[in-house]
Amino acid sequence: MLLYGTDPMTEEEATRCSPLRLAYVGDTIWDLLIRTKLFLESFNLHHMHEMAVQSVNAHAQMLVYRKIEPFLSEKELVIAKRGRNAHVKHGIPKHQTHDDYLAATALETLFGYLYLTGQNERIRTLFRLGLLQETKEEEPCQR
Repeated sequence: MLLYGTDPMTEEEATRCSPLRLAYVGDTIWDLLIRTKLFLESFNLHHMHEMAVQSVNAHAQMLVYRKIEPFLSEKELVIAKRGRNAHVKHGIPKHQTHDDYLAATALETLFGYLYLTGQNERIRTLFRLGLLQETKEEEPCQR
């Protein structure tokens, strides 16, 4: 069940959605995951806000996308690439590069797709993988 209270979409239904619509939901899912992580780490509100701002922007999302990309299935790569290649009607936000914005949209599209199809465990796996420190040697998931 989705947070909204409805059954998840089928993968076929979600694949027919515009990648930018998937990214619209995925952006919120990413933000919620980051804010929940910060909340559970018991930071004060000011620190949580500062950390969220650092984690929920195109550059930070691009870094996460690059980290998880090798672990994506073929289907997940297709969804993410559709998001990356989607044409937005508005300009790229200030202080963000074009490439960062495209990779961030790919990440958001993927997370929107996974959420709407009820793949919550996969979301958790990719989220954890994306936030692993570079110094860790573990490989938490495979294709």
